[in-house]
Amino acid sequence: MLSRGQSVLLLILFFATACSTDEQPKSIDEQPSNSSELGNKDQSEIIDASEEQEVIAEDLNVPWAIEKIEDTFYLTERPGNIVKIENGEVERQSVELEKELATAAEAGLLGFALDQDFSESNLAYAYYTYRDDTGQFNRIVTLRLDGNIWTEEELLLDKIPSGSYHHGGRLKIGPDDKLYATAGDASDADIAQNNESLGGKILRMNLDGSIPSDNPFEDSYVYSLGHRNPQGITWAEDGTLYASEHGNSANDEVNQIEAGQNYGWPIIEGKKEQEGMITPLFTSGADTTWAPSGIDYHRSKLYVAALRGTALLEFDLETGDQSEVISDLGRIRDVVIDEEILYFITNNTDGRGNPEDADDKLYKISLSDLN
Repeated sequence: MLSRGQSVLLLILFFATACSTDEQPKSIDEQPSNSSELGNKDQSEIIDASEEQEVIAEDLNVPWAIEKIEDTFYLTERPGNIVKIENGEVERQSVELEKELATAAEAGLLGFALDQDFSESNLAYAYYTYRDDTGQFNRIVTLRLDGNIWTEEELLLDKIPSGSYHHGGRLKIGPDDKLYATAGDASDADIAQNNESLGGKILRMNLDGSIPSDNPFEDSYVYSLGHRNPQGITWAEDGTLYASEHGNSANDEVNQIEAGQNYGWPIIEGKKEQEGMITPLFTSGADTTWAPSGIDYHRSKLYVAALRGTALLEFDLETGDQSEVISDLGRIRDVVIDEEILYFITNNTDGRGNPEDADDKLYKISLSDLN
C-alpha cells in the first residue's frame, strides 16, 4: 500500500506526463482538422477518393510545389529533392544547394518555378529554408539542371526571415515577367507590419534578383504587407493577383492583392475592418480552418489546396459561393490547372497527416467532373 507521500508524488508525475504529451506546437496552421463547414455544395456532390481523379505518380516524399511543362512535371519535395514525372516514369533528382536545408517544421525545399525558356536554359527558381552559424533564413536562388542533378547557381535574395513556423514559400513568375514570392511572418507577427522586414509580405523582383522600378515602395522588394503565412498566389486573365493565407488557428483568407496594400495582420483578421487595411474576399471565419496552400485560377473561380481542411476548395469570384469539390484524400498542398485539367498533390507524409499506402500522390481530374 502506498503512503500518502508516495501517492502525492505519483499524482504529480501523472499530471506532468499528461501536460508534456498534450503540448501543442506554437503554430497549428497545418495540424489535422476535422473542420468541414465550408460549403454551398451538397455533400453528395463532393468527389471522393474512389471516383473521377486519376493517380499520375505515387510514393512522393512530402511534395510541396508542382511545375508542368508540356507533358512533364517537376515537383519539389521538402527534404531536398525534385521529382521529374514523364510518360508515367518517376525520377527523383538530387539538388545541390549552397546552404544546408533546415529541418524546422514546415521548412525545407519549398517554392519552385521553371524559367520561361526552360526547354533551352534548364534554369529554374527555388525558395528554400536553411540554417547556418548566423541563424535560420529563407532564400531565393536559381537552379540549373545538368543530367539529373540540380545545382544552385545564383543567389537572388537572402535573409528572408524564418522561425519555428510560417516560412511562406510559394514562388511564381507573373504575367508581367516578374518573380513573386510569399514570405511568412516567421512566427513574429510584428514584422508583418514592418516595411523594413521581408517577413509577412508578398515580394516581387526581376528575374535577375534586382528590384523592379515600379514596385510600390522605393528600393524595396515588398509588394504587399500585413500577411501572416501566405502560401499560394495566382493570376486571372486580366492580371489580377490572388493569394491564399493561413490565419491564426482560424480566419484563413483568400485575398485580392494590390500593390502597396496592407492586409492587416496582426492588427485585423477575418472580416474585421480598419482604415488603410484590406479585408479578404473569402475567410474561413473564426470557427473553421482550411490551412490554404497552393491556389490556381480558372474561369472566374479559384481552386485552393487545403491542408487542415483536407479538401480542394472552390471559390466563385462572380457569385461569392464557396465549396469543397474534392475530399477524402487527406491533406492537399498544391494545385495547378492546365487547360481543362486540374492537377494536385497530397501532403499526408509531412508528419501531420495519416498516410495511406503509396502516399503521397499526384492526381489529375477534368474540371468538367467538378461541376
